[in-house]
Amino acid sequence: MADEPQKRYTPDGIEVPPPSENDVLYEAHDAIAWITFNRPLVLNAVDWSLTLHFGRALERAAEDDSVRAVIVRGAGRAFCAGGDLQSFPRPEGLEVPAMFDLMLRVWRMPKPVIAAVRGHAVGQGCEIAGMCDITIAADDAKFGEIQVRHGFGPPMLIMPFLVGLKAAKELLMLGELVEAQAALRLGLVNRVVPADRLDAEAEAMAKRFASLPPTAVALNKLLINRAYELASFMEAMNYREVPELRDLFGRTRDDRVAAERLRTLREQGWNAFKEQRDEAFRG
Repeated sequence: MADEPQKRYTPDGIEVPPPSENDVLYEAHDAIAWITFNRPLVLNAVDWSLTLHFGRALERAAEDDSVRAVIVRGAGRAFCAGGDLQSFPRPEGLEVPAMFDLMLRVWRMPKPVIAAVRGHAVGQGCEIAGMCDITIAADDAKFGEIQVRHGFGPPMLIMPFLVGLKAAKELLMLGELVEAQAALRLGLVNRVVPADRLDAEAEAMAKRFASLPPTAVALNKLLINRAYELASFMEAMNYREVPELRDLFGRTRDDRVAAERLRTLREQGWNAFKEQRDEAFRG
C-alpha cells in the first residue's frame, strides 16, 4: 500500500487539503473565462498542483473561440502569496510546466488577460499579476517581491519593465511591500477599486474587451509586446541563460542568512520563520 501523504496544517491548526484539480477553478460565460486560484487556506500559494491546473485552464481559455477575455483572480482574502515553501511533494513522474512558461503563454496569448487582485500579491503572485495585460487592484491589495527575504531571486523579471530603475531596485533588493494606491502610482496596476467592487469592475473591463474586434485587440497586444521584446524583454526574462547570473542564482541556496531562515521554517514552523524574516521591516 502506498504511503499516505503527510498531513499539513495552517498556523491556526486548520488542515490544508491535499492537491486536487480544484486548486484552480475554471468557468466561462458571456465571452469571459474566469480562472480562480483556489487554495485560500494558504493564500493561494503556488505549488505544483496550482501550476499544473493553471496551465490547463489557460489552455482551455486559449482554445475556446467563444472566450474573448480572461480574468485571473484568487479565492478568499488573497490573490497569491507566492511560492509555497511547505508544499506537498509532487507525484513521481508527473510532468508540470514551469510557472515562467505559463506566464509566457499569457504574454503571447492573443486574448487580453486581466488580473483581479485582492489582498496580498507577493513573490510569484506579484509577478503573475504583473505579467497579465491589465491589473485591477482592490483597495486592500498589497504587492511585493518579498522572496529576497527568503534568499531567492525573482522567478520572472517583470518588475523593471513595470516600474523603472529606482523603484525596481527598492522592490527587488529590499522586498518592500506597497499598498494599492502606491502600486498605482508606480505603474504596477492600472486602477484601484473598492474591494467589494473588484469582480464587477474586472468583469466590466473584460466585457469592453469582448465587445471589440478581436483581431485588432490581438494585434495591438502583440505590437506592444513586440516593442518590449525589441527592448530586450525576453533576454532579461531569460537571465538564467547568462553564465555569471546563472551561477549567482545557484549560489543563493548556499547563502548563510537564507539557510538559517529556511532552517527556522523546517524546525520551528511558519510563525517563527515569518517573525525572523520580517523583523527588520516593522515600524
